[in-house]
Amino acid sequence: MDYYLGIDAGGSRSRARVTDAEGGVLGAATAGPANTRMGIDLLYERLLELSGAALRAAGIPENQWNRVAAGFGIAGISRTGMEEALEEREFPFASVTLDSDAAIANLGAHGGADGAILILGTGSIGFIQVDGKRVTVGGYGFPISDEGSGAALGLSAVRHALRALDGRTKRTPLSDAITERFDHDAASVVSWMDQATPGDYGEFAPLVMDYAEANDEIALSIVEDAVLHVERFITTIFAKGAPRLSLLGGLSARLRPWLRLRTVERLTEPLGDAVQGAIQLAGLR
Repeated sequence: MDYYLGIDAGGSRSRARVTDAEGGVLGAATAGPANTRMGIDLLYERLLELSGAALRAAGIPENQWNRVAAGFGIAGISRTGMEEALEEREFPFASVTLDSDAAIANLGAHGGADGAILILGTGSIGFIQVDGKRVTVGGYGFPISDEGSGAALGLSAVRHALRALDGRTKRTPLSDAITERFDHDAASVVSWMDQATPGDYGEFAPLVMDYAEANDEIALSIVEDAVLHVERFITTIFAKGAPRLSLLGGLSARLRPWLRLRTVERLTEPLGDAVQGAIQLAGLR
């Protein structure tokens, strides 16, 4: 192929990158969520839009898109029937290879070698690939899973804020900061909740971390609970045979200082990001 297109289609944002046959970056683009929870039609449209934006940024005209090999890592692609449904759609590329967002992140982190990742972003999931075999840990979706994630932090914080409004627990700076966004009105929180996505809850995660670092009592308890889940993730991943493990995701950098030193010492810095993994999935070697 003359060009390679990689997309990391995630739960809160998506990224695309285009390279030439030597791996030189030609263009990139970003967009909002692109995952199977939004439905196959909207997902397909988002992938086309993001692909087009990246290819145009790379200066590749549409009459040359048939010289592009594409790799898409998509959140939730393992849900029953989703991969098959997307494979039935037409893309204007020479080839399209599909996999999960976790799989491409692992490819990028370890350069295609055996290894594992723990993604801590809007959601959370552990992914292991050793000797051609894959194992996932967690990642069943919000709210039943995604422990240690941004969405989980946000959910705990909103619950605390509502209890504080009721008087069932004491108010803290964290609860006041959250309810202030709703004019301190519980009905407004409930109305927001009816439409809230995992990404909406995840938007509260930086606030929780800020207040935990400022020693807010409830924020501390929320973050410390999340850290326990992260520690269990890491222990489980190594117990399943992972030779190395990298932390990824937007929340990983902020949670890493809260981990035990002996846990941090077992971690490996990633070689590349998920979009690079998607480009490798497309066929660039």
